[in-house]
Amino acid sequence: MKSLKLLNKNYLSILLILLFFGSSTHSQEPADIWNIEEKNIIENNETDEGLEKKGTQQNIIYEMQSQKTDQLDIEQDQTLISKEIEIKGLYDPAQNGLNINMWSKSNGDQILNIFKRINKMDLSEDASAILEIVLLTNAYYPEINISKEQFLEIKSNWLIKNAKLQLIEKYVLNNQVVNESPKLLEYLVNYYLSRSEVEKSCEILSKIDENIEDDYLSKFKIYCLINNNKREDAQLLLDLKKELGFKDVFYENKINFLMGYIDGPETTISEKTILDFHLSHRTNPEFKFLPKNSTSKQIWKYLSTSNLLDKIQDIELTDIDKIATIEKATHEKNYSEKELFELYKRFQFNINQLLNIKDSSKVLPVIETRALIYQGILITTEIEFKLQLMNALKNSFKNDGIENAFNQELKKFLGEIDPEEVPSNYTTFYEKYNEDEKVESTNIKINNKILHQSKLINYFKENNSIKNISKDLNDLLKKVKKDKKYFFSKKDVILVETLKSDGVKVSEKYKSLYEINESEMPSDIQVFINNGDMAGAMLRIVEVIGQDNLKDIDEDTMYFIISTLNQLDIDPIRNKILLKVLPLKV
Repeated sequence: MKSLKLLNKNYLSILLILLFFGSSTHSQEPADIWNIEEKNIIENNETDEGLEKKGTQQNIIYEMQSQKTDQLDIEQDQTLISKEIEIKGLYDPAQNGLNINMWSKSNGDQILNIFKRINKMDLSEDASAILEIVLLTNAYYPEINISKEQFLEIKSNWLIKNAKLQLIEKYVLNNQVVNESPKLLEYLVNYYLSRSEVEKSCEILSKIDENIEDDYLSKFKIYCLINNNKREDAQLLLDLKKELGFKDVFYENKINFLMGYIDGPETTISEKTILDFHLSHRTNPEFKFLPKNSTSKQIWKYLSTSNLLDKIQDIELTDIDKIATIEKATHEKNYSEKELFELYKRFQFNINQLLNIKDSSKVLPVIETRALIYQGILITTEIEFKLQLMNALKNSFKNDGIENAFNQELKKFLGEIDPEEVPSNYTTFYEKYNEDEKVESTNIKINNKILHQSKLINYFKENNSIKNISKDLNDLLKKVKKDKKYFFSKKDVILVETLKSDGVKVSEKYKSLYEINESEMPSDIQVFINNGDMAGAMLRIVEVIGQDNLKDIDEDTMYFIISTLNQLDIDPIRNKILLKVLPLKV
């Protein structure tokens, strides 16, 4: 092993080391799986401890500056108070109609409460897109009742929960927030390592300019240096860490083996982290590992991508525990559905069991029941019974919390059935699991007979001059007023009021067409607006949209969403929403 004399030669060596360090740096009771009705499955949402912490005031830096007066030879102490200015994000505020002070009036207690509710939702793509803009716009941190660490925790948790890998990488590298929020970089390098992409993990780490303080990430950095044949650099970093008190016997043994200081394989295995597990694998040419239900998802993924999982043809049908583990691994996409169902095909059933599947399933263990039902689906030709079996198999998986193990195969079975042959009592089941990905229409069709589908909507995508829009709007309102059969919808109101908010002049004689007497704005959102809390209002809009797509939101709700954006002058986001909900699309 290398001697620590490298640190003691002279001051120059110490300086070089410091400079390098800075720059490299599984049901107890039987369940009725034959019921067509779906059961609600309640998921336990993990509580974000980071979002429950009490906010603290941002630090104020006091700098004392002493100035000498030449003429009087008197020293005067002058206290200069300056606010620490930090702006972290990805998007230019002006790009989306926001501003750099959007969080300045936000109350941390309210932010944390809104996020606590949002985190319990499965946000739609539309809601997520708006939230992404709000969180990643370059702006000053909020200061009232929330610390910088809490705010960064909100961003980090959202990015990780939504597995936005490219965004995370861009955010981390652009803002160099490794020490402020190490969990983002840790998530990135662990994600790629769990997929056996060591080079990708190390590439990301190599782009970090600041000194990495986090122990786990710095250990990963040392390993990457070894992996890139920079062993002397790795040794220097490890020696320095040890001088600063670092001690990890398992890790050091693995590194010493990789450095060639230990003869023979290093056979100890650790599941503590994905890095430890990877080192366990790399340092043992005879590495073998049998995963259990308690094995983490990351390690399951690593075993899968590294071809370390048992082959399906080698699984004994009597090894029920291992088959159960494979079912769970299929649910988590570490085994393919094809592999699992090939295993089910190997079970042998007599003709009586296959002819009386429902009765036979009452006396068979759950895994054998699933295999029997699957084989029944394969041999059954009667449509209603085939659908009954599919529904039962799906319910069986769902009851054990592994419903994703029967997704692609179910869709394949349903795709072979003519929709017109589906019995009415199975229509909902058929449609739910046989839906194709919908391609959103993007071409707008102009319909001048309906105000909110008229040529006026071009204003929101072409930025036509207000003068031309004003004439077109008043001309159309004139026609609408003459048409006694025309129903002036809430969407029409939204269009007119939006144009007015942008300065379009509307004749007073048409006011009765679009005027709304009662305010439909939720009081708390109006308070945000009145207080100039742009970020708070936007977070509430995200919460209101929630799991819904914008095009499915009722007109009353859309009215106050647009009204909010009008009052806050957030035109780019508003225009994108209007182009989704107002016009006909083909």
